[in-house]
Amino acid sequence: MNRKIIVFDDEMERSAIEQNVLPAFSGKVIKYLPLVKAAAVFIDPSTTNEEFTRQAGVKRVINDVKVYALETSPAIQKPLQVLPWGVDRIDAEKAWAESTGSRVKVAVIDTGIDTGHPDLKIYGGINTINKEKSYKDDNGHGTHVAGIIAALNNRVGVIGVAHDAMLYAVKVLGADGSGNLSDIIEGLEWCINNNIQVVNMSLGTDEAEDLFHEAIKHVYNAGIFIVAAAGNSGPRDNTISYPAKYPEVAAVAASSQFDQIAFFSSRGAEVDLVAPGVNIYSTYRGRSYRKLSGTSMAAPHVAGAAALVLAKKGVMSPDKLLNHLKETSQDMHFSPDKQGAGLVDAYISVTS
Repeated sequence: MNRKIIVFDDEMERSAIEQNVLPAFSGKVIKYLPLVKAAAVFIDPSTTNEEFTRQAGVKRVINDVKVYALETSPAIQKPLQVLPWGVDRIDAEKAWAESTGSRVKVAVIDTGIDTGHPDLKIYGGINTINKEKSYKDDNGHGTHVAGIIAALNNRVGVIGVAHDAMLYAVKVLGADGSGNLSDIIEGLEWCINNNIQVVNMSLGTDEAEDLFHEAIKHVYNAGIFIVAAAGNSGPRDNTISYPAKYPEVAAVAASSQFDQIAFFSSRGAEVDLVAPGVNIYSTYRGRSYRKLSGTSMAAPHVAGAAALVLAKKGVMSPDKLLNHLKETSQDMHFSPDKQGAGLVDAYISVTS
């Protein structure tokens, strides 16, 4: 069976979808997506999108595209608390006298988070792939991202950029690091309904889907700051992935310990900021720690910095917050398509 997303007219009822539209194509509903007035469905592989759109009440049909975690190769590492070089490079530790991200709700839209990790405190979440299962991480990527944002200051392992921020696990990617667009859209709606303030999306796809953009705009209009990995398709130009490519999203490129743009970091006019993304030491599934590289590791440095700013300054609109982070960033003297405005600076952003 093929997996599709069907967008319906506003007045179309669920009962009409199940009784009138799907039976003709041996279709079955996987989930409804009220945020974008759509449903994810399984349909007979012989059915074309054009056949479906001829049905009354159907606006359009798209493929339920795959979206992937954006990381490169792993390197296993060690235990006692250390200050990761990325957290140090953006001067987060200098900002902690002013803000630690307390009470700011940050959602990690990813592979889940290790619920038993001693260095992480999770305040809630959802598994949109299978709601009967927990949001526990069965890959490791989401746990790594979560640690960069908010690993606890507890003398164990590592410490995150905003170590008092409230982490929420939104599991939309499976054990293989991939997931469907419909699961991501449902996760975004969960963030709106649960008053999340910062969303980190260390994932991406090369496929431009209007429905994805529509969902992102709903999140943005709800006042939620969205951060996404720029992509790992560098050094080629114009390679920013979605959702980072959307104007409502803070697109983050990756830098190295030597203040160079990472060779793998995607380039493009949509880059807003750069942050550490090479050999980043953080939490990992199985109560462990690991080094990973990728723009997936850069984005959560910015998400953490955003949490520090919100905890210090209070409510800010997403565009005002992004402009503030860009205005207080460090110019690394690379072209804007590589660095955006520059390297995020947690200390200056909190104290300016």
